[in-house]
Amino acid sequence: MNDKSKDKSLDFEKSLAKLESIIEALEDGDLPLNESIKTFEEGVKLTKHCQELLTKAELKIQKLLEKDDGTLDLEDFDDK
Repeated sequence: MNDKSKDKSLDFEKSLAKLESIIEALEDGDLPLNESIKTFEEGVKLTKHCQELLTKAELKIQKLLEKDDGTLDLEDFDDK
């Protein structure tokens, strides 16, 4: 299994947890340069994967909220 298919099999929560551990490892600064670059590349891939999953979730929610006439019944999110 290559890295790309391995990343695709991760769900959002696992991807985010792995991304957080990558950030911690890079912030510690204890990795050699080559390992830091590989770790950073993995982090970029995971970030893109998470963004794709979030976009798909947003589209699914919009589809669920779509009215019969094709318009969306969306409300502003208020996090107060």
